[in-house]
Amino acid sequence: MRSERALLVAAGGGIGDTLLAGVVGRALRARFAAVDAVVLPAHAALAARMPMFDRRLALGDRLPARYDTAIVTWATLQTALLPFAARIPVRVGQARRLYSALFTQRVVVRSERGDRTTPWTQILLDYARAIGCDLDDPAPEFVPNDDDRSDADALLRVHGVGDAFYVLHPTRALSAQHARWPTEGLVRLARELARRDGIPIFVTGAAGDASIAEAIADGSGRDVIAVAGATSIGAFGALASRARAVMAVDSGPMHVAAAVGAPTVGIFALQSDEPDRWGPQGRRVAVVRPAYPCPPWHKKETCPDFACVRELDSARIIAALDGLLGAAAES
Repeated sequence: MRSERALLVAAGGGIGDTLLAGVVGRALRARFAAVDAVVLPAHAALAARMPMFDRRLALGDRLPARYDTAIVTWATLQTALLPFAARIPVRVGQARRLYSALFTQRVVVRSERGDRTTPWTQILLDYARAIGCDLDDPAPEFVPNDDDRSDADALLRVHGVGDAFYVLHPTRALSAQHARWPTEGLVRLARELARRDGIPIFVTGAAGDASIAEAIADGSGRDVIAVAGATSIGAFGALASRARAVMAVDSGPMHVAAAVGAPTVGIFALQSDEPDRWGPQGRRVAVVRPAYPCPPWHKKETCPDFACVRELDSARIIAALDGLLGAAAES
């Protein structure tokens, strides 16, 4: 017999963290009649396109119902207090924290035991497993709505693009440090791919990424089109679902592309990146692993020059793309 309602608190990190946490919501649906989610206000549009949730609340909103169980996948004192203050009887969250006493079931995150290779979706599912819920197919889900599809269609019409095109997403959240985010390697990739395949490439990103996208388009030729800032997260998902393939630097949009079923190549440049953990999840995905010899102290938050992005090996990325598309054609 299914209980009435569960709450997932996934209010922290980037859009990729929120999207991946949706697998916990899917696992809860096998046991609970309804599953609601609390996310960061900035992630409300993302959560609105995650079909496993009945209600999507922003952190700070008043809880609209009583819940039997709450799972907190991104724990801070604020998010740990939320289900405790609401007197939710079963509260699952992270162990080994000062606020862990607020949870009734405590989960040790595998990375704290030295695990560096398990996909993050499996690590998140440990929270659901603590109360007997699990998934056989832990793939994230993202479903663009009709307005998203209309926006994507309009973008294609404006640029005179038909059904054959690629999407290149060249940034990650930390590339807001624009002065240190190089474009040379991405220009080589876009130029070679456009010349070889003869189809347009949309270079996407947030509004703050416009200068990066424009630099890539300007250096790559007229069939490479900068559209950073021109799509919402929903319209990006709709555009990705129409693309022949998406190539994306490790980022939230990489996970969105995989979640809508687009053939997705995840590009991991830094040696400190962890593609086994953070690679795109889905049936049509491939990963390009780091090759540039980064010094061990070059982390994504502190790297002084991102030389690995400047020196991206476009041949390896295109080979991964071809392998992915070849496998799709044979299936």
